[in-house]
Amino acid sequence: QGHVQMMVRVIIHNQNPQAASDAPRWHLTESGDLALESGFSDATLASLSARGHTLKLHEPEHLFGGAQLIARIENGYCGGSDHRKEGLAAGF
Repeated sequence: QGHVQMMVRVIIHNQNPQAASDAPRWHLTESGDLALESGFSDATLASLSARGHTLKLHEPEHLFGGAQLIARIENGYCGGSDHRKEGLAAGF
């Protein structure tokens, strides 16, 4: 689920790979609850709750995956590395 969220941020919202990787993530749990990382606004949380979602707040970051992304730009490449896991983005 986290990788789809990052791709939407890069492709649809034109975020660079690092911004997309740094953004807070969510995922649906097996029980149907909506688990959210820290970083979502109070307004977003209230809206989700009002729509009937059961929220699980402040889940550990490692549960939301990790990634390294590289995007091709006009004069080269732009990379991002997720702070949730060890790793780096490298292009050759």
